[in-house]
Amino acid sequence: MTDIGAIMLEIIDLHVEAGGREILKGVSLKISEGETCVLFGPNGSGKSTLLAAIMGYRHCKVTSGKIMFKGQDITGMGVDERARLGIGMMMQRPPNVSGVKLGDLVRATAKGNTGAIDQAESFKMDAFLNRDVNVGFSGGEIKRSELLQLTAQKPDFVLLDEPESGVDLESIDLIGRKVHDLLYTKKDKKCDGSRCARHVSALVITHTGQILDYIGADKAYILQNGIIRCSGRPTDLLKDIRERGYKECISCRMVNIEE
Repeated sequence: MTDIGAIMLEIIDLHVEAGGREILKGVSLKISEGETCVLFGPNGSGKSTLLAAIMGYRHCKVTSGKIMFKGQDITGMGVDERARLGIGMMMQRPPNVSGVKLGDLVRATAKGNTGAIDQAESFKMDAFLNRDVNVGFSGGEIKRSELLQLTAQKPDFVLLDEPESGVDLESIDLIGRKVHDLLYTKKDKKCDGSRCARHVSALVITHTGQILDYIGADKAYILQNGIIRCSGRPTDLLKDIRERGYKECISCRMVNIEE
């Protein structure tokens, strides 16, 4: 567990429509400074919609509720305004951007003189800087491209939509380490999860739980049918889900019984 500060993001009774139907039906959660939260849930439960709504994508219409970031109501703000405030997102399936070179995009979105282009080799993306963004990229290459862009942006809060999905076993270690580096400030040359200071807050969607091998998640939520069913320790909830599935998850059943 890392040191937790003031509330960074607060979602208050959020209702969201997408594609003409209600997807989120009253979601509330809080994420503090320096806190990493994991979001579990079956396919179609609204996880990606929640992240898209936080980022302000147009296809998600907030019908009621609020999104508070650093104490400010950002519910009606555009994507660019939220990015300037310090929110960054790694999409599960980002679009191809023909006519825009990856290197140019990284330079354009870099926060200050970050030297992000110089880091491209460590992401194994140096050979892609002169290629159109995501065009012809493999699953792992897209993930590394997204992480390079986030590293350049230097957000205070990151939304990661299944960072390990579509990635082969050889690439998952590199992606896991880069996610770790994104969330932590190194204190020494042998920095690992126990010897690093958390400096970025995060909300991470995962189905497999593989990313938990690289980040020290503090809390987990289960989202199902557009509502938060329960919360708890990430490893406990993941074990429960793997053994019993979402319908029979003991942690959620206990919450329902108490209610």
